[in-house]
Amino acid sequence: MAADPMAPADAGGSALRDALGPLKDREQVAERLLESSARHSFDPDTELDWSAPPEEGKWYWPPELVSLYGTPLWRRMPEEQRMELSRHEAASLASLGIWFEIILMQLLVRHIYDKPVTSAHVRYALTEIADECRHSKMFARMIQHGGAPAYPVSRLHHNLARILKTISTTPGSFACTLLGEEILDYMQRLTFPDERVQTLVRGVTRIHVIEEARHVRYAREELRRQMTDCPRWEAELTRLSCGEAARVFSVAFVNPAVYTSVGLDRREAVAQVRASGHRRDVMQAGAKRLTDFLGEIGVLRGAGRRMWRSSGLLA
Repeated sequence: MAADPMAPADAGGSALRDALGPLKDREQVAERLLESSARHSFDPDTELDWSAPPEEGKWYWPPELVSLYGTPLWRRMPEEQRMELSRHEAASLASLGIWFEIILMQLLVRHIYDKPVTSAHVRYALTEIADECRHSKMFARMIQHGGAPAYPVSRLHHNLARILKTISTTPGSFACTLLGEEILDYMQRLTFPDERVQTLVRGVTRIHVIEEARHVRYAREELRRQMTDCPRWEAELTRLSCGEAARVFSVAFVNPAVYTSVGLDRREAVAQVRASGHRRDVMQAGAKRLTDFLGEIGVLRGAGRRMWRSSGLLA
């Protein structure tokens, strides 16, 4: 007998639910996140000293997290050029962050459009959207403060995201949200305590880490719920769309124009980054917490898993 495409993601609709245990109450999760938001939210415009000049001799991103770190090209670069590359890569990552935040805000609005407007779940989503508005403005100010240009994603990736925002299912939206949040979060957790890094950059990453922890919790709980309840076709579509998003993310993570900006040969730099075992380890370490979770809830299966492997983010 042919499989029912409308059947839940696992046979009988119970295998995944049994493996993961009972789901947390959606309203209770949202209430706790709202309480945390009331205690630990920041206004970057007043929290950070935007009038302070950049500090001489300090990095804009930890050197170990700069894409060329440890490559033959890196070893030939003088320290000043390495620091300059960190400045441009910080601007590139902040630009990528703004792109993701804008996508996320639109996906969240779609998610709550037909949900009860007085629910804690919707109130928290609106709270998160307000957080993301502040984060986007904060990243833009950080780019301007550092004096590097903004680095938008390619036109192709920009338009692929336009399609994603239009057709993404709910579990697909939350899976892509986590992809955009968790790898950057890993790097920022290494950045804000690092005294080699510019004080303003450390302040920006600290605020983002604290507030994004709530966003990750919200997305994880909702994605877990969706993957236990959605039809089989939607679960498979989520696996494929998440795998494709991982491939796009791995390519778009650092705009190759940063290499030209600091006087390097772009093709040589890109080739060395792709061949770098250190860079691969950094990206896989950043993705590990997420890939462990996606594997646990049934997202990393079949063709979707193969796409994750081809992205270089899954060991």
